[in-house]
Amino acid sequence: MIRGIRGAATAENNSEEAIWTAAEELFRKMAVENKISPEQVSSVIITATPDLNAAFPAKALRELKGWTHVPVMCMSEIDVPGSLEKCIRVMMHTDTEKDQQEIRHIYLGGAEVLRPDLQKSPGLTEK
Repeated sequence: MIRGIRGAATAENNSEEAIWTAAEELFRKMAVENKISPEQVSSVIITATPDLNAAFPAKALRELKGWTHVPVMCMSEIDVPGSLEKCIRVMMHTDTEKDQQEIRHIYLGGAEVLRPDLQKSPGLTEK
């Protein structure tokens, strides 16, 4: 079964280093918490808010061992007034036998406010 794994993180600022650091931490945690390998991932869609334009977050994923050939696409997030700034969002499509409620969606840093309901799910591990 193909399931979507959601994730989001905020970057400290609009720099290559900050964007790649936030993205790499998010990708690693999504994979570890859901016990998935690159071979199980069919594609990854990444969005970034318009205030993050110093680097492509996808580069952080492509630099991880084994993830080079996973199809990845970056897009700009809708610029909604008052929305969370400096935010990277991810939708990872993966082949898994897990039920929908077993998927662990990951929200880091300032992005925890996006889905507080998922942060309290019994399946999530504590930070």
